[in-house]
Amino acid sequence: MDLSDSFRIVNLAVAVLMILGGVSQFFPLGIQPVILGCYTILFGVSTGLLEFQTPHQVQRYASFMFSFLGRGAFYIFVGCIIPHGHWATIIIGSIIFLVGVAYVALEFVPSIEPPASMREADAGWGAEQV
Repeated sequence: MDLSDSFRIVNLAVAVLMILGGVSQFFPLGIQPVILGCYTILFGVSTGLLEFQTPHQVQRYASFMFSFLGRGAFYIFVGCIIPHGHWATIIIGSIIFLVGVAYVALEFVPSIEPPASMREADAGWGAEQV
């Protein structure tokens, strides 16, 4: 069963939600909200770009983004740092959190394979070549 397009749409939707959640972090203005907002926007932009191209550095230093378990844990983390009191940020954070929980659960379903954008281009360390 090929669900690549569905996963791509979900990942792009989560990226947009991360960017919106990051923008919402700027209000009220302060040092901590601005820093969290910048990081959340950076995470959203990075997640969105991973659906279109995969730089070699990302495969090396952020290899957790290429498995359901790693990406799910990342989404859970971002979903926990976004909510800060306003109902919109609570909804955005909850959606990202729930997508993360679903991705973690998908790691343990052997019949569903990660889409091409969540697979590493090379076999990585530990893979045998014949």
